[in-house]
Amino acid sequence: MKNILVVDDSALMRRVLCDIIESDERFHVQDRAVNGLEALDLLSRKTYDAVVLDVNMPQMNGLELLRELQKRKISAKVMMASTDTKEGAKTTLDALDLGALDFVHKPNNAMDCRGGEFKERFLRVLAVVADSRTPAVSKAFSVEDMKATKKMVSLVSKHAAAVSGNRIVALASSTGGPKALQSVVPKLPRNLKAPVVIVQHMPAGFTASLAERLDSLSEVKVKEAAEGDLLEAGTVYIAMGGKHLNIVPMSGKYTIHYTNEPAREGVKPCANYMYESLTESRFDQIVCVVMTGMGSDGTQGIQNLKKKKKTHVIVQEASTCAVYGMPKSAVQAGLADQTVPLEQIAQEIIMNVGVK
Repeated sequence: MKNILVVDDSALMRRVLCDIIESDERFHVQDRAVNGLEALDLLSRKTYDAVVLDVNMPQMNGLELLRELQKRKISAKVMMASTDTKEGAKTTLDALDLGALDFVHKPNNAMDCRGGEFKERFLRVLAVVADSRTPAVSKAFSVEDMKATKKMVSLVSKHAAAVSGNRIVALASSTGGPKALQSVVPKLPRNLKAPVVIVQHMPAGFTASLAERLDSLSEVKVKEAAEGDLLEAGTVYIAMGGKHLNIVPMSGKYTIHYTNEPAREGVKPCANYMYESLTESRFDQIVCVVMTGMGSDGTQGIQNLKKKKKTHVIVQEASTCAVYGMPKSAVQAGLADQTVPLEQIAQEIIMNVGVK
């Protein structure tokens, strides 16, 4: 049974969340805290399988607690549960940057939390977080990282310049992805010879903020993919939350097209649709990248794609994943051409698609 710490300043919300957690035999609420200070004291002395953390609290809020845990090098597996996380996409991304593994939007009214849909999503996210790898205490992308990136790019550019043909990078990620993408996208050079399309499992309203954040850290242009966008080399397109992204040919080029089928693999956007939309494309090679995340999204799509197209599949190595679900599924299906640590994924992308 997994021991959980619940941190929320509302007595009613604490009771509702604790009732939901205790209704599942996999979990037990070991402790409750009314703010970040109480939680910090508990986390300094005890270990939990997961922490459910509110954002807005008196004395020490959720983000301040995460910063304090980083400062003191206290590792904890945290999921955010806050009314802020829907409107405050920036707050959510800040929390993910600071080590939270995933988030769930909490309805404003505690009674609405008792609904089946919220309860189901809450328990699903809690299970993934509790089973995940304890995140390393990490730092933000720095000037030193940028210098190391430029050095790496110059080293691989000689080989990469020799890569010919029309290529595309199609990347899938889920739990742990927003943070992991900061170890990949900012390392890509602006003269990358291919477009990069990313399906990161996130609800509507969050992907624009994720794209803005990655764009601010990167040489390549990063944007939330809009309907009708023409794909250009050296640009990264992040699928909009709540819709399925497809890549379709148009006048010798390729464009983004969204469809509204139901969730597949329990997610929307689903990377399988992105991969399958490339089966009739004329790319000389498709570089598929499968990164940290729960479930098996990407596996079926890549299997179907491999039957029709030349593909090269790069999978994130287990010990560097927050959740080794999607990469494991691809490996078990025999799809992986390379399995590499997170820090090397950008290098392998550059080697496989080339630079101008």
